[in-house]
Amino acid sequence: MTNAAAASAALDVQGVSVAYGDVPALEDCSLTLARGRVTGLIGMNGSGKSTLFKTVMGVVRPQYGTVRVDGEDAARARARSAIAYVPQTEEVDWDFPLSVRDVVMMGRYGSMGPMRRPRAVDHAAVDEALARVELTDLAGRQIGRLSGGQRKRAFVARGLAQGAGLLLLDEPFAGVDKRSEATMVTLLRELAAEGRTLLVSTHDLHALPALADDAILLLRRTLFHGSVAEALAPENLTRAFGMEWGSQEGAA
Repeated sequence: MTNAAAASAALDVQGVSVAYGDVPALEDCSLTLARGRVTGLIGMNGSGKSTLFKTVMGVVRPQYGTVRVDGEDAARARARSAIAYVPQTEEVDWDFPLSVRDVVMMGRYGSMGPMRRPRAVDHAAVDEALARVELTDLAGRQIGRLSGGQRKRAFVARGLAQGAGLLLLDEPFAGVDKRSEATMVTLLRELAAEGRTLLVSTHDLHALPALADDAILLLRRTLFHGSVAEALAPENLTRAFGMEWGSQEGAA
């Protein structure tokens, strides 16, 4: 990739390797995302999807390789709140006494002072984000009392309030009913149309054509990055999962 192309990319991962002890999680992984697109991230459990997200978020430090966002080091992008992360359900303590509004307001912390006292502009950003994900009426509810789909939308709202241009969504459709999934797909497509970039890991291959502009098949490294139709071709799915599409829907 040319320097100009890397500088214009929303996310540029080059040669990233991560291991947990002696167990490799990513091996010489490289990928580049253009702005204003939804990219599906596909792979079986243990393929490195969550590790990739955590590396971009700075939770995991790679042994080798670089991560750049909007042409700058990912650490700088994180410092200016340019990256938002929607975690898997099991990574969140749903019993913690926070309201939906509290969770979304966390997206504003990076622009607040050390006392984290919300200003009028912060409240306005949260109100707009809640309205965008259709959770205004539930803003005062404890986060754990939401349905699965509502919880996911609350974390998307946090990213919107944050003003992030790059959103990483780790299994946003897991445990979500089809109606909520359709609502989420519509929202994510709208965000991409507005210029945001979304990397979405999912095991729902049937929903992929409606969701994504392109897809990445991951097995510790990028096996394929291209059109959704090509990603879902049997020969490519076999490389990623070791089985045909119809027989692997439950495997993730």
